[in-house]
Amino acid sequence: MATKPTNKKPINKKPINKKPMYLDYAASTPVDPKVMAVMQECLELDGDFGNPASVTHSYGWAASQRIEIARKQVADLIKCEPKSIVFTSGATESNNLAILGAARQAITKTKNHIITVSTEHKAVLQPCQALASEGFDVSFVKPMQNGLLDLNNLEKLITKNTLLISVMHVNNETGVVQNIAKIGKIAKKHDVIFHVDAAQSLGKLPIDVDELNVDLMSFSAHKIYGPKGVGALYVRRYPRVRLAPLLFGGQQEDGMRPGTLATHQIAGFGEACRIANECMSEDKIHCERLRHLLYEGLMSLGGVHVNGSYEHLSPVHLNVSIEGVDGESLLLSLEHIAVSAGSACSSTHVEPSHVLTALGVPRKLAQSTIRFSVGRFTRADDMVQTIEYVRQEIQRLRDLSPWQIFGT
Repeated sequence: MATKPTNKKPINKKPINKKPMYLDYAASTPVDPKVMAVMQECLELDGDFGNPASVTHSYGWAASQRIEIARKQVADLIKCEPKSIVFTSGATESNNLAILGAARQAITKTKNHIITVSTEHKAVLQPCQALASEGFDVSFVKPMQNGLLDLNNLEKLITKNTLLISVMHVNNETGVVQNIAKIGKIAKKHDVIFHVDAAQSLGKLPIDVDELNVDLMSFSAHKIYGPKGVGALYVRRYPRVRLAPLLFGGQQEDGMRPGTLATHQIAGFGEACRIANECMSEDKIHCERLRHLLYEGLMSLGGVHVNGSYEHLSPVHLNVSIEGVDGESLLLSLEHIAVSAGSACSSTHVEPSHVLTALGVPRKLAQSTIRFSVGRFTRADDMVQTIEYVRQEIQRLRDLSPWQIFGT
């Protein structure tokens, strides 16, 4: 029997491309399988899916218990009491609640001076700018060229009107680690509230909020192999730091953050903190070894500059600028590696990162910057392949642009 003719064109199946090597752990981490398992237990019908505010039946009680287990797991990681942990949607909300909440809670407007750093994340800079528009006096401190703060200059900025100091623990772009313990002592000496954005340091560096003299500290779950959409704010209780809420409509989290708590996300965050507490030393050694392999390989290429003090980097970060190549061309050519740029790109132009600009990195170098970041699931083979791939692409781009001379 003859087959009927058809007008359908044959389907052209494109081969599935292999995923690029993931070297952007500072942006987000994959969820740990153990975390996924805990979250699943809070989603199913026979699990703890109830509303933790439902106090009249066992579903609500079970969900509430999950929340409190997670609260303790987060607290254990930073050496504080569980009651000091306020769950939020992430570090951005935590930063806003800490800065805006502390400023707007101030009874007297005589204490209206805030100090922060010009290399902070936008989730700190923009709330501070908003407060400046409300009449607060805000000092944006510029760090030294190595990314570290001059603590003598920082202390000189403090006046009797200073209410708050906000300093990031680990810079999200360069990975430079600030001396939070010394800054905390300065803040305590002058009776100033001290806030720290610890989104990049939680689970990677040891944190003891009492030893660091921190009053407010912001965290995000998806930076430590937990889910997106959940984070926390540590709020010191003794002496108590009071915050004006940003949201209204409920008494959850002592009224500081109303709204139904996402049990599955919070439980996952808690489990991620528990795992980090167990394997932080192992993770640190693993990441530092891989980061150093990458550093040595990249430096051997010539014309490669590390942004920020290499001696004061977090275990996972390496931010480099590369001479003799166009930044956009370089990023487009590295399609087999998932990395981040050191500059913010738009469709019409490239603006240097505000962090690199503050460090005095020349515009051309700032526009040829890559942030590599490794993690728990990165392998040594990934470093070998990355170095060779970057070497080939840099050489190719330099050959195409012979007029670009190193050092210019």
